[in-house]
Amino acid sequence: MPRLYAATGLAFALSLSPALAHAVEPPVPVERKQLVIISFDGAHDNKLWEKSLEMGRRTGAHFTYFLSCTFLMTRAEGGKAYQAPGHKAGRSNVGFAQSREEIQARVRHIWQAHQAGHDIGSHACGHFDGKGWSAADWKQEFTAFDAALVNAWNAGGIASEQPDGWADFAAHDIKGFRAPYLSLSDGLLPALKQDGFTYDASLVTKGPGWPSEADGLPRFGLPLIPEGPQQRRVIGMDYNLFVRHSMGIENRKDSATFEERALDAYRKAFRTEYDGNRIPLQLGFHFVEMNGGAYWRALDRFLTETCGKPDVACVSYAQALPIIAKQKKADRSAF
Repeated sequence: MPRLYAATGLAFALSLSPALAHAVEPPVPVERKQLVIISFDGAHDNKLWEKSLEMGRRTGAHFTYFLSCTFLMTRAEGGKAYQAPGHKAGRSNVGFAQSREEIQARVRHIWQAHQAGHDIGSHACGHFDGKGWSAADWKQEFTAFDAALVNAWNAGGIASEQPDGWADFAAHDIKGFRAPYLSLSDGLLPALKQDGFTYDASLVTKGPGWPSEADGLPRFGLPLIPEGPQQRRVIGMDYNLFVRHSMGIENRKDSATFEERALDAYRKAFRTEYDGNRIPLQLGFHFVEMNGGAYWRALDRFLTETCGKPDVACVSYAQALPIIAKQKKADRSAF
C-alpha cells in the first residue's frame, strides 16, 4: 500500500484542482456545537479496523469508513471477474484480499462498526482515477461495489454466519461516497444521484466549509489547513501531510516530529472554528500508518482531548447531515 501512495502522488495532486469548492458560510449562533468529522479511506487493514474501533469506543467518536470493495474479494475468487471502466478484468490499483480469512475478519469489523453507529461509505472498488469516466462508467463501478458487499460473507467462506441484517445494510445503508484521489468527472454527480447516495465527500475547500449542494446532493470537502513552521496550507488528510513531511517516502526516524506537527495543525484548525463560526472540521485518514504511525497517533491524541468537550460532537458524515440541516433551519428562522 505505501508504494501506491508514493507512485500516485502526482496524479493525486493533479486531481485536486477541479474539486476545489467554495461553500457559503451562514451566520452562526453561539450555542452551535462544533462538529468534528473523521473519515478513513480504503478501510482494509484489519489491525487498523481494530485500532480505529477501539479509538472510537474510548473517545466517543463516530467515524465514516469509505470502503474499497476489492478488499472483499480475493484475486482468485471474484477478483478475476471485477473490471473497472477502461481497464482489463482482474486489475486493481490497491490489490485484493490475500485470503478468505482476511475477508472474514474484515466483514466482521464492518458489521461491528455498523452496529456501533459508525458510517460505512463507498470508496468505489479498485481505486482507479475516474476523472474521465461517464455516468455509465461510475454506475458500473457502483454496481461492482454493491455486488461485492452483498456477497462478502460468501466470499469469506462463511455465508452461514452472515448476520440477519446484512442484506438490508448492504442494500440501503451505503449512502456516502468519496472518489479515489478526490478525482471527479462530469459523470459522477448524475451517477451518485441515480444510485441513491445522499452525500458526496470528494471535494476540497480553501478552509473548513459547510457542505455545498449540487442538484440537491450535499457535497463535503476536505479543507486546506495551516501546517508547519510557515503555516502553509495543506489538505487535512494524512497522505498530504506524508508527502509534505517526507516527500511520500516512509521516514520512521522523524515520526515523533511529524506527529507533533500534525497534532498542532489539527488543534489550530479546530480552535479557529471552535472560537469562531463553528464550521465543521473534517479530517481524512487512510488505513495505512504512514511515517511510523505519526498521523494516527496525532489523531488519537486530538480526539482524546477534543471529543469529550460538552459543546463538541465527533460525528460521521451521516450523523452530521441532519445536525447541519437543523442548524441551518435555525439560522434561517433567526432572521
